Amino acid sequence: MGQFRKAIRLAGVRAVLRALAPGFVLLAAGGGQAETGTWRGLVVAPEVRCSPYERARDYRYSQSVEQTIVARMGAVYGPYTGRYFASTRETDIEHIVATSEAHDSGLCARDPADRTRFASDLRNLTLASVRVNRHQKQGKDAAEWLPERNRCWFVGRIIEVRRTWNLTIDRREAEAIDAVLAGCDRIPDEPVMAEPAAAPAPRASPRSGAPLDLWDDNGNGRISCREARRHGIAPVRSDHPAYRFMRDGDGDGTVCE
Repeated sequence: MGQFRKAIRLAGVRAVLRALAPGFVLLAAGGGQAETGTWRGLVVAPEVRCSPYERARDYRYSQSVEQTIVARMGAVYGPYTGRYFASTRETDIEHIVATSEAHDSGLCARDPADRTRFASDLRNLTLASVRVNRHQKQGKDAAEWLPERNRCWFVGRIIEVRRTWNLTIDRREAEAIDAVLAGCDRIPDEPVMAEPAAAPAPRASPRSGAPLDLWDDNGNGRISCREARRHGIAPVRSDHPAYRFMRDGDGDGTVCE
């Protein structure tokens, strides 16, 4: 309990100092740096859980935001992998800056209404497959996880969201984002959409030209004289493509005379 109260007091001190002197440096006990200035308009600080993290209580959002995300992208699309999905049953709503990350980066000291508004902020929402959202990214930051695709957009959106909500960022994540941005010509406003996969080639017509496709009406792998006569190819001689699928009882090279 003592440590919890100390964390709350420290969060309050940080909030006051940020207001008075952006980019301040706060020395931790023992002389180490707890805060190390600013980076791209954000205060650099280690993560602090200054109040319990209760996602179900504090970070609720309406499922209706899912359709807004789909309408914005024009498809049920996962920008992290460049994959299109048949329906939203295959995806999760994904927070680009995870709610646990935001909580430990300043929202833990805010009122519950701010946390709820953050959870529904469309700038911080996209879609991801269940596998990516629940088993890969989870609550990780950019120092711990990066998407396969759209990395420039992803890290740019992290910066935008953290600035909007006056969240801190830890040094490792700032360095990881800098490494990504070094390879970006620009930061896209929206994720780049992959080309949809080409439709599968149509299956061959039953009348594709193969002898059995053409003249084996009952699909038994043989061509009978009745079938040959029905298709007007009788008598069938040995040089006819249907011949090898027929029975030449007398071996004279002609069937269905």
